[in-house]
Amino acid sequence: MALNKLRQLDRDSAGITLPKGDLQVEGLVDENGDVDGEHYLHVRHVGDGEWTLELVEEL
Repeated sequence: MALNKLRQLDRDSAGITLPKGDLQVEGLVDENGDVDGEHYLHVRHVGDGEWTLELVEEL
């Protein structure tokens, strides 16, 4: 199980990194590892210490 560190982004938000290899599988980064286009994810808190991420295809 890989562990990812929670980081302070600004006063109102924090972030966590996602492995680029996983993002490449989803087609979200290009062959150079750069984000390919503009993407949005819905983050949902589902329980104690558990969240889900869902790629939103259309806004």
